[in-house]
Amino acid sequence: LRGVADEGGFWPDFDTNEAALDILARAIERAGFRPGEEVAIALDIAASEFGRGGRYRLALEGRELDSEGMGRLVGGWLARYPIVSVEDPLGEDDWEGFAAFTAAHGERVQVVGDDLLVTSARRVEEAVRRGAANTLLIKPNQRGTLAEAKAAWDAAREAGFGGIVSARSGETEDVTIVHLAVGWRAPGLKVGSFARSERMAKWNEAIRIEESLG
Repeated sequence: LRGVADEGGFWPDFDTNEAALDILARAIERAGFRPGEEVAIALDIAASEFGRGGRYRLALEGRELDSEGMGRLVGGWLARYPIVSVEDPLGEDDWEGFAAFTAAHGERVQVVGDDLLVTSARRVEEAVRRGAANTLLIKPNQRGTLAEAKAAWDAAREAGFGGIVSARSGETEDVTIVHLAVGWRAPGLKVGSFARSERMAKWNEAIRIEESLG
């Protein structure tokens, strides 16, 4: 283990992406849970970070894939592992790749748009038109105002999309987004791993709200 990343995630050292997924799947089983039923895997691939011009460079594995190949790679993981959600499997401007991936897998898993949708009502409407993604990642401070973030969520919900209220890098211990997730009736909350105080503050607030609401 090399350390803890910016958003509280643990930073292990693996030779391949599949090795990491193998460890996660085995950990679920060894903890006594049923994979895919009681505990499942959600991936944030952030393909825009290593994709340019419709090409995706997997530096760890020394290979490069086109949009179709990237979709096949992630689709293979869905077939092998208890994955229920995939965020940004393709790049932020790879509309065709996103649409193809959603058509192939959107009935079975959440296809989450973060970089693709940037909490924008206009981008959500474009995604609906193209059939790209089925879930909006909602980052309130990404749009600058709560009204704009809520407009994006309203557009997504009207189209039948799911929604996940999300923290960002460089967080503080402020817990406002937890209350937004509850108040906006978003199905999901993403605030990071169980490490670092700015992440734990939000998980603890979610527990307090649950206890208060019963």
